[in-house]
Amino acid sequence: QVQLQESGPGLVKPSQTLSLTCTVSGVSITTSDYAWSWIRQPPGKGLEWMGIRNSNYNTYYSPSLKSRTFISRDTLRNQFSLQLMSVTPEDTAIYYCVRRGAGGSWLPYDSWGQGIQVTVSS
Repeated sequence: QVQLQESGPGLVKPSQTLSLTCTVSGVSITTSDYAWSWIRQPPGKGLEWMGIRNSNYNTYYSPSLKSRTFISRDTLRNQFSLQLMSVTPEDTAIYYCVRRGAGGSWLPYDSWGQGIQVTVSS
């Protein structure tokens, strides 16, 4: 059974870099069957897709966030990470790491972490 768990600081100051890690258990992140993504939900708003990385090192980002977002992975620890640079209070949100089938964007996001609240404030 796959499990995803987000970790990282709950409070980040404006202009700093937000760094989160997702630890995956039950399946290797190197498998070609799945891709690994980050999705966030600002308070009072809907889900916002941020980016995704597959086993072939291809990474795709939301156009609105592409200039300051980076998704990486650590295969030894079976983790993937999010870095969001130059944060503002508008980046305050619950951040989720999520698994999706690797075959295409129409596939469901079928396994979610519990989410981590990140607040951007001085």
